[in-house]
Formats: sequence, structure tokens, C-alpha cells
Amino acid sequence: MAVAALLPQRPTSLEISMEGETFLWLIRHAPVDGVAGTIHAPDAPADLGDRAQLQALRQRLPRDSASYASPSRRTVETARALGLEPDLVGNFSEQDFGDWTGRRHDELAASGGEAYAQFWGDPAHARPPGGESFEDQVARVRHGLSRIGAGPATLVVHSGTIRAALCIALDLAPQSALRFVIDPLSLTRIDRLATGWRVVSVNQRVV
Repeated sequence: MAVAALLPQRPTSLEISMEGETFLWLIRHAPVDGVAGTIHAPDAPADLGDRAQLQALRQRLPRDSASYASPSRRTVETARALGLEPDLVGNFSEQDFGDWTGRRHDELAASGGEAYAQFWGDPAHARPPGGESFEDQVARVRHGLSRIGAGPATLVVHSGTIRAALCIALDLAPQSALRFVIDPLSLTRIDRLATGWRVVSVNQRVV
């Protein structure tokens, strides 16, 4: 599986005409096997203990679909637990929190100074030190989605990535898209049609 900032040049999926309809199954990765309340780094592992939920999701996914994932360890492990061997796409990574990555929110609130407080005053547009804003994430997710051709596709990604996709599909302001709750191992379904986007379901727990 190649890691790429953009989708790899593969004639099987990327040379499909964009005039067709695209059906997206967006899955948030399994819970992180780590300390709660932490801004997890890309190498944080997934907790794959909920085998029943993984199996239910696996049965719901379309067969023979293209599959993609963020390059983070937790998304790759979740995808493989779902029986997928996805292409890894950097554009679908979680929001980059820069210098705050690996630290706990309670610690940052106590010692992060004015920058941390200011960030939460405008979380859609503010950037953590050395990181990116949610608005930046929406822009790169938009670019990643534009490279997916017609037909079904499964994406195992992050809560921020799914909020960004919903922001695009619903033509929302970034701050409005941050209101969505996206739980681990939930399914969100959106379609790109010739006439525009369609939202089928959001944050669905498959049983």
C-alpha cells in the first residue's frame, strides 16, 4: 500500500469518468488504544476489541469497492480488520494539531497559555502552533474527494475527515460542520451525483 498526498495514479479507479455517480461509505476508525483526552499522534494504535461491531460493518460494506484510508496506524488497522487493503491517502489524515500532538487537553488547558484559549474561541479557522485549522483540513479533503472516480468507495478515516466531507456535501460553513458527532466505528453515507451531493446517513451505528 503506497502512502500518497494524493490518490495514486491507477487506471482501475482514477481514470473513471467523473460524470458518473460516486457512493461513499465513510467509517471512523476504532477507538484509540491510549489515554483518553489526548491529541493522538498518527502512530497511535486502534483498539479492535469490538469484534461484533467490526463484523457488522464488514457485512454492510459494498463488495468490490475501491478502498482508501488515512495513513495513520489506527485507520490502517481498522481497515484491515474490516477486510480491506486500502490505498493510503494523506489528504484524508486527521487535522494536524502541530506542537500539541501527543498532549492531553486538560494539560494544555492548564499550561497551554493564551494560544490554547484563543484556538477554542474560533476552532474552525484558528491554527495550533505548527498545525492547521479545520478550514485547512476541509480544503485538502475536498481535493482528495475530487480524485475519487465513479462507483462505490469505502474510506476509513477520522472524525475530522468525515466532518470535512459533510461540510463539503452540505455546503456548510466550517464552524457549522464541527457540530456533527462522529463516533468510533460509525458509518456515514454520502453520494456525489450529477446534480450535487446527497447525504444518506450520518454517524450510524451498524448492528
